[in-house]
Amino acid sequence: MAPPKSRPAKKTGKKTAKELRGEHEPQSIIPVDLQQLLLNVFKNSFVERLGADFKPLLQEVKGHLYNRDFLTAFGRNDYLEVYAARWSPSRALGYLDIFASLNDLNLSTPSVNQQEDRREIVCIGGGAGAEIVALGGYLAYLQRTNQMPSPQPQMNIKSIDIADWAIVGDKLHQHLTTAPPISQYASASAKASNVPLLDSDLLNVSFKHADVLNLDASTLRPLFQGVKLVTIMFTLNELYSTSLALTQKFLLNLTECLDEGAQLLVVDSPGSYSTVTLNGAEKKYPMKWLLDHTLLKQGPKGEEPPWTKVIEDESRWFRLQTELNYPIELENMRSQLHLYSRST
Repeated sequence: MAPPKSRPAKKTGKKTAKELRGEHEPQSIIPVDLQQLLLNVFKNSFVERLGADFKPLLQEVKGHLYNRDFLTAFGRNDYLEVYAARWSPSRALGYLDIFASLNDLNLSTPSVNQQEDRREIVCIGGGAGAEIVALGGYLAYLQRTNQMPSPQPQMNIKSIDIADWAIVGDKLHQHLTTAPPISQYASASAKASNVPLLDSDLLNVSFKHADVLNLDASTLRPLFQGVKLVTIMFTLNELYSTSLALTQKFLLNLTECLDEGAQLLVVDSPGSYSTVTLNGAEKKYPMKWLLDHTLLKQGPKGEEPPWTKVIEDESRWFRLQTELNYPIELENMRSQLHLYSRST
C-alpha cells in the first residue's frame, strides 16, 4: 500500500487552472448524497479513532511513511485505522467514479462458466478498504440507476495485502451492510427509514494476509480461480520499486491464473517511474511502459499477447464536491488508469 501523493482538496470556490483556460473536467456521475453515505461509512467505522487522539497518531504514521518504514506504519491496528480514516475515504469516492464511468468494466454483466452467479474480485494491496467501499458503493449505484441484474448477484471481494488489515475490512463491511447508528430519541419515521446501504447478501468481503511478490504460482492459482476482476490501486509502482523482477514474475503468474475475459484494472499516481538496473547502470522507466512490456509482449514464437489493453488514461482527476462532510480534510485524487482484458 503506497502512501498517497494527491494534493489537498481546496474548497475555496476558486477556479482550477483548466477552468481558467476554458477547459472543464467531467463531473462525477455519482450523486452527492451517495458519496456522502460512503463517507459516513468511514466516519462510523472509525468514529472513536477520529476523536481527540487522531492528529498525534496521524503524525506518527506520516513520519513512518515519509521514512518508507512501511512495516512500522502498517504494524499496529491503531495506525491502520488512522491511515484508513485519513486516506481511504477520498480514494473510495475516486475509485467509485472510475468503476461507474468505465462502460468496458463488465461488473454488471452476468458471470460465465460458474455454477453460481457471483462477481469474484481480487484487490491487490486493497487492505486499507477504499476498494471495498467503492465496490459496495458501485452496487448501490447500480441499484439506484436500475442497472442491477436480476437476480441480484453477490459480489465477493478478496483483499490481499502485505499488512494485516483484517480489522479495517471487517469494520467497513459491517457499516456497509448494517443500518447507521441513530439516536434513541429519533422519530419513528426516521428509524423506519434508517436502513443499510446494502443488503448483507449482496456483499461478501474476505482478507488474505500475504506478500504477493513471494507467492508461487501454485499458491496464487486458488486465490484467482473464477475471478472476474483484479484491481491494483496505488500499489503497482510500489511493487516495482520493491523488486522489478519479482513484480514481473507476479504479473506473469497472475496471467496464467486468470481465465479468458478476466480484467485487470491498474490505477496509480500519474507519471510514476521505477528505477531499473541493467548491466550495472540505473535507468528510470515509466510504470505504464513496464506494465505494457510485461502484459502486451508477443510470445517467443510470435504468439498473440495474453492481454489486450482496453482503456488507457494517463491523467485524470477526481475532485471532492464542496457539499461533502467529513470530520477531517480530505484530498482530491489524480491518477493514471490502465484496463486490460485477458485475451488468450
